Amino acid sequence: MTEYVTVSEDMPQARTGAIKLHGPEGFEGMRKAGRLAAEILDALVPHVVPGVTTGELDDIVRTMSLAAGGVPATLGYRGYTHSCCISINHVVCHGIPSDRTLKDGDIANIDVTPLLGGWHGDTSRMYLVGNVPIKARRLVDVTYECLMLGLEQARPGNHLGDISHAIQQHAEKHRYGVVRDFCGHGVGQLFHDAPEVVHIGRPGTGPELRPGMFFTVEPMINIGRPDVKLLEDGWTAVTRDRSLSAQFEHSIGITETGCEIFTTSPKGLDHPPY
Repeated sequence: MTEYVTVSEDMPQARTGAIKLHGPEGFEGMRKAGRLAAEILDALVPHVVPGVTTGELDDIVRTMSLAAGGVPATLGYRGYTHSCCISINHVVCHGIPSDRTLKDGDIANIDVTPLLGGWHGDTSRMYLVGNVPIKARRLVDVTYECLMLGLEQARPGNHLGDISHAIQQHAEKHRYGVVRDFCGHGVGQLFHDAPEVVHIGRPGTGPELRPGMFFTVEPMINIGRPDVKLLEDGWTAVTRDRSLSAQFEHSIGITETGCEIFTTSPKGLDHPPY
């Protein structure tokens, strides 16, 4: 049975398996962290072009996070040594920044999580590099639609399964595969917390959505089959059939009437073309 606990923001936070319900201070903290995350992704738009290295983009993320008084939550997380994840083409998630150069026609997901004032703003967007084929553009469009259709179900009294079902139904209508191996998660003063937010499911199943819940929704959608494999670096996940994959992610809070998206772009750059 799902356990919920109302937390005060000054109490020590720990992963207990219970779903935390936050008050106004938590919402304010998440707004600030989420806005910084969105501003970082906005600032990357003119830099995501053919010829740039993913390491150079990672430097921008780190510089902006520190300049704003935050720190990239991924830096040092379980031994990870970079400030974001950049996943290109058939990389599903957790692509490691390096000296790899983006090429014309690539699609790339950039996932950032600045830790600001004790709160994690976790978000990712897709970027189109140069002249991207229509097939890849369509995948990116549908993946964003999956995210937003899922968020339409994020309101009190619904269940996580309602979000999952909306995502799965839309993706599979387009004959795309929904990744099962990775999911969204609770977020707040902890980087990863309860509940797990899977992206396939049945309406009315899973934990009930209650005001004060904070979590991410981050569907990973493949043109081909949903199966993935982990590379030897222990981080990078790729599609087994090497088909293209796309992902968008928002951090949200459940309110009395619906949900608040903490990571919306201040410039309206939530999905390409930018």
